[in-house]
Amino acid sequence: MSRSQNKSVVLITGGSSGIGKSIGTYLVAQGYIVYGTSRNPSRFPDFTPFPLLELDVADTNSIASAVHIIEQKHGQLDVLINNAGAGITGPIEETPNEEIIKNFTTNYFGPISVTKAVLPLMRKQGGGLIVNITSIAGYMGLPYRGVYSASKAALEMTTEAWRMELKGFNIKMTNVAPGDFATNIAAGRYHAPVLEGSPYEVSYGNTLKMMDDHVDSGNDPLEMAKAVYRIIKNNNPKVHYKVGAFMQKFSVVLKRVLPDKLYEKLLMNHYKL
Repeated sequence: MSRSQNKSVVLITGGSSGIGKSIGTYLVAQGYIVYGTSRNPSRFPDFTPFPLLELDVADTNSIASAVHIIEQKHGQLDVLINNAGAGITGPIEETPNEEIIKNFTTNYFGPISVTKAVLPLMRKQGGGLIVNITSIAGYMGLPYRGVYSASKAALEMTTEAWRMELKGFNIKMTNVAPGDFATNIAAGRYHAPVLEGSPYEVSYGNTLKMMDDHVDSGNDPLEMAKAVYRIIKNNNPKVHYKVGAFMQKFSVVLKRVLPDKLYEKLLMNHYKL
């Protein structure tokens, strides 16, 4: 076990596709040692950009095992990127409670568990950086995405508190909230079914189609990769970063300055509710 010569070691949860894969591939090109994770790396036999470790954010033993592999091999872990996440859509009334709990397990409790696992090593080495990938949806309660908005908002608020607790150890923590990017998140999202005869049938069906169209026409994930690289290079990262189309970022500003009911009306008009 020896510290990697002049190279920072990065762990990205959920690195097998989408934003995680883009970030990892870009960081490798910048000279970083990168490890991604997947619940089942054997599903990606042709994956070559960087090694994939087996890690399930809902399983603390699997988290500890992945962190141990990196510590044994390199003696350090400089950057953790909590990227693993899951989408969920549906009327809250019709979304099964077990699916709500499952989503929070991945999007909220998962990043907390992975962070807890790396903190002793970061403290021992004298510092580190933790980047939590949240969502612009975490800044507002979006119709039929209320559970997703809540899970990402919870991680944003927890980061605000946790980064203050970590300052004394030279461990930095920040949030990066992406807007819509062209990834496969819609395919992996839990969709509450559009139920025939449901009071939400028409409005939820229309909103679901609009959400999927937004993802399909989203920005290139390389934009997120470059943003994360700039954050890693910054010795004093901000609390929050937002990355995405102008109107998506501007919607957060509007939320801050407009009266609540006016902002709600804008959202309902946007979703044609």
